Amino acid sequence: MTQEIEAVIGLEVHAQLSTDSKIFATSSTVVGCPPNTLTDPLTLALPGSLPVLNKLAVEFAVKLGLATGCGIARESIFARKHYMYPDLPKGYQISQYEKPVCKSGHLEIRINGNLRTVGITRIHLEEDAGKNVHHANRPYSSVDLNRAGVALVEIVSEPDLRSPEEAGAYMRQIRQILRYLDISDGNMEEGSLRCDANVSVRAKGETKLGEKVEIKNLNSFKFVESALAYEIERQTALLREGKQARQETRLWDEAKGETRVMRTKEHAQDYRYFPDPDLLPLVIDNDWIEKIRATLPELPVAVYKRFLKMYRLDEYTAEVLTQERFVAQYYDQAVSAHNNPIGIANWISSELFGLLNKETISIEKCPVSPENLAALVQLIDSDVISGKIAKTVFAEMFSTSATPMSIVESRGLKQVSNPELIQKAIDEVIASNPEQVSEYRSGKTKLFGFFVGQLMKITQGKANPQLLNDLLKISLENKKD
Repeated sequence: MTQEIEAVIGLEVHAQLSTDSKIFATSSTVVGCPPNTLTDPLTLALPGSLPVLNKLAVEFAVKLGLATGCGIARESIFARKHYMYPDLPKGYQISQYEKPVCKSGHLEIRINGNLRTVGITRIHLEEDAGKNVHHANRPYSSVDLNRAGVALVEIVSEPDLRSPEEAGAYMRQIRQILRYLDISDGNMEEGSLRCDANVSVRAKGETKLGEKVEIKNLNSFKFVESALAYEIERQTALLREGKQARQETRLWDEAKGETRVMRTKEHAQDYRYFPDPDLLPLVIDNDWIEKIRATLPELPVAVYKRFLKMYRLDEYTAEVLTQERFVAQYYDQAVSAHNNPIGIANWISSELFGLLNKETISIEKCPVSPENLAALVQLIDSDVISGKIAKTVFAEMFSTSATPMSIVESRGLKQVSNPELIQKAIDEVIASNPEQVSEYRSGKTKLFGFFVGQLMKITQGKANPQLLNDLLKISLENKKD
């Protein structure tokens, strides 16, 4: 077969909701506690224990549904999904099946500067399972049930994605929305966000879907993209040989860079779903939905578009500044304090991010307030300090949280813009470096930087750079005559 092949990809993203207690029980959801210390009768499946639905988990699911354009079901049903694993003592998982809380939504992803819409089939609530712990040097495994029962939303996309890059962009967008809504930390290292990827290939132009392969438990963007790239290549090779991939579940082996068979794919009927008899139908009235809708923040795509239009940022900078809600808010506040959108954006994306990353401090705990950053840029714009001095001032602001003006005044860092003082310094430098002056006047104009460096050294970096450059050039050229 020489015909062009295309991939068809759909993602099932699982996000842990930031509720203090589990979805059907009162146990805490704190991460990092000793194994099996966050359990309760329901988590342990003790006889007679009954589930009670966590209202906040429902609110978070509805909020996500509204943010992604889903319809909110006025009535949804919880079902029992049966499978037997060591980390699921009940022998079934409480999940939503036929009637999920949210349906038929969409979100926009950016690929190579273009916006693309991806359909969302459904968002449903469910409980997480526990965790099997396999010991490298011991002949047994352990079970930790701390995570069992933690509230999840599963976000199921339409098979609208066509490449690993699109799948990665989609998942990043999901995490961005979850964080903007403040309903999940989206921490992939701790398993708060993970996904199962469904992928098949077919001849381009074909409308019928091929046999679907599911890749389970991908917990990084890199793994999602790498696993899909490998699987697309594997299935494409089979198709070109006239063979068909089997419907099965596979795992991604990062060390080997390949997927491998985990099990033959189950079908929905294998789980023997039926409505949970211990839980009433979930009924959501319009008033509650509207109250939740009123709490929605400006969403990342809207913020991105606003930054392009309002602040005239380039696409890359707008993308950087809207990745996290607190960064976008910080930027908005700084620009409202001093109207230099480009200058402030440059300081945030370079100096501020550099120090935050170096000190592993989040933007929420940044020691430099947006107002102080704006004040620093204002000092540069009004020629009170040079850009070079500003970096020294900023470093001290970061370590002390002091205002930029107090640092400038206490350390005598105001920029020198007096032409007579600068000219005097120029005359000294020219007189002290006759050899370099002669070379410059002979055509070695690259030496201009040498003179600037000497002048900045003797003025302690406080000379007005533009004025210094203008006067220095005149002095060198005049002498030449």
